[in-house]
Amino acid sequence: MDLHETIKEIKSRFRLFMNGPVSQSMREKGMDYKVNFGIEYPRVKEIAAAYPMSHELAQALWKEDIRECKIMAGLLQPAETFYPEIAEIWIEGMRYPELAEYTVMNLFQRLPYASEVVFAWIADEREYFQLCGFLLMARLLGKGLILNERAEAEFLDQSFASVESEFLTVRRATALALRKFAEQSEPNRKKLHKQLSPYLKSEKPDVRLWAENVLPVF
Repeated sequence: MDLHETIKEIKSRFRLFMNGPVSQSMREKGMDYKVNFGIEYPRVKEIAAAYPMSHELAQALWKEDIRECKIMAGLLQPAETFYPEIAEIWIEGMRYPELAEYTVMNLFQRLPYASEVVFAWIADEREYFQLCGFLLMARLLGKGLILNERAEAEFLDQSFASVESEFLTVRRATALALRKFAEQSEPNRKKLHKQLSPYLKSEKPDVRLWAENVLPVF
């Protein structure tokens, strides 16, 4: 089966599981894909499991302005042929946080250069580069990545610089990454608590809430 026929078959499978109410709800919340079947992630993953990992297929799926095709692209893309410049093209084309979360989970955390690009992404001023960067950092820290002194300082500097980011998505992802950092060790937790103290006493409710979300045990 050629690429065109494979994509046609995948779309046919998506139509079988189309959820109109969910699709409509997503549109009302601003997720304005050309096509959105409203299929839940586990079902998309199940459909993807029927196909082999393929760079060509994944790239073709990503180019479709269809929610489920883009999610599936991250599931089928081999890490070894997904070069940094392609990753940047994908991030530049992201419009919704959900897609960033799925792509980081399914693909970006598998990349052999993930621990290198993550710092460039969190330092980028563009929303989706920062969002993917902090989501990726959270994944890497959760998997046991230990930052050296220099990397740790850079991560914390970028994290606290984003506290008052105009992007709520970035602030939430930053809080998640910091929680994963704190969970690694007691010294990390104490270090973070010390830096968070001024934010926990901030006169700005959103800043206080952000700090409380980082370390809710305090």
